[in-house]
Amino acid sequence: MSNKHEQVWNNCLKVIKDNVPSISYRTWFEPIVPLKLENKILTIQVPSPFFYEYLEEQYIDILSKTLRKEIGEGAKLEYNVVMEHNGASSVKPYTVRFPGKSQSELKNKPVETLTETSTDQKDIKNPFVIPGIKKLHIDPRLCPEKSFQNFVEGECNRLARSAAFAVAGKPGGTAFNPLFLYSENGLGKTHLAHAIGIEVKEKFKDKTVLYVDANKFSNQFVEAVRNNNRNDFLHFYQMIDVLILDDVHDFAGKEKTQDVFFHIFNHLHQAGKQLILTSDKPPVEMQGLEKRLLSRFKWGLSADIQAPDFETRKAILYQKVYNDGISVPEQVLETLAKHITTNIRELEGALINVLAQSTLNRKEVTIELTHQVIDRLVRNSKREISVEYIQKVVSDYFNINVEQLHTKTRKREIVQARQIAMYFSKNLTKSSLASIGAQIGSKDHATVLHACKTVNNLLETDKQFRYYIEDIGKRLKI
Repeated sequence: MSNKHEQVWNNCLKVIKDNVPSISYRTWFEPIVPLKLENKILTIQVPSPFFYEYLEEQYIDILSKTLRKEIGEGAKLEYNVVMEHNGASSVKPYTVRFPGKSQSELKNKPVETLTETSTDQKDIKNPFVIPGIKKLHIDPRLCPEKSFQNFVEGECNRLARSAAFAVAGKPGGTAFNPLFLYSENGLGKTHLAHAIGIEVKEKFKDKTVLYVDANKFSNQFVEAVRNNNRNDFLHFYQMIDVLILDDVHDFAGKEKTQDVFFHIFNHLHQAGKQLILTSDKPPVEMQGLEKRLLSRFKWGLSADIQAPDFETRKAILYQKVYNDGISVPEQVLETLAKHITTNIRELEGALINVLAQSTLNRKEVTIELTHQVIDRLVRNSKREISVEYIQKVVSDYFNINVEQLHTKTRKREIVQARQIAMYFSKNLTKSSLASIGAQIGSKDHATVLHACKTVNNLLETDKQFRYYIEDIGKRLKI
């Protein structure tokens, strides 16, 4: 027969389970262990200080109501928090009284009070620092060249630039939190994100700023879990005042990474910290990400950056040669701006190519040389192929709708088309297996691997199938 403390806690859980989402219940309540009940004080054990803090921030109301219902007025809750120090575990108690401190006081409770006296910032492992090296200072990982001064404003980016400048002047204090910047590749969203970080560091010396791309974040998390340092990983990112996460679309299909970022996002947002996110798509078009995460991306402002017009492209080139102290004929800059139209990175790359050709061949920078470089770049440049584009080509080839690739049907022709789309996506894009699966029918990475193996086997044994693949490949590379 269960002890009294277990009965009380189980009764509380029955109520809680009916009032919180199932995933939240599994994450935040199933790991809790009831320890004892004495003098109307229920003691429960939680696995980390972060766990304790999150319960206090999110679930204090339902905990207090259910405990009062089971124990009566004067009910109290005591946490035994598991602390980790150099591989050893210890337990530290915290007591919460109902009534007592207000909800706002609990939410504003500093993180330092949740750790033992010997634990401070230098004891938390910094995932950007070589193991064994303690470092109080957190390198913001910002590129000095990507400042507001070097960002050329135009009609294509005015909203995004204005919002970014407002955020930099009052991080966490505007309605633009998070600030979600999106555009196709090479149009300046990463530049603008760095510019915010640089401006914040100049204006607010005491604020901790960090730039990290989504793949780096994911790899750090995997490493933290592997080394049993998940709590350190969480605590590190909770210390950041301005978090810049680049290419957040790369979280597609990575459920555990999305889950940990969801909690980091909540913690920072509730603490009034600033989040800046970048992506190649707006939140409404992103696939493979949890709805609860996408809903948070929409909380602030989503600002897009369009391809620059001719005047903006020309201004970008003028600033580039001015910053580098180089003299280039105006006609050359106008020619480049006229012919390289979709990508700022390609535009600047074309200018560098012209200058390199001039230096290496000891030729003047002329219109003729510029046209030679442009012709070569245009001839050698390939269409940037996306998973979305591959699905369209494959669907058109087999005369089916793209939506059918996303269904759960086991019809042979649909399954085969889906596998071919996965095969080409793996070979022609930089997307991860998880991201490909998420975009093609919400499948996992194992399904994508199986699809690629199936296609490779059929290529060796089925002549007609091999013809399909060769024909689709030609269409994709046009």
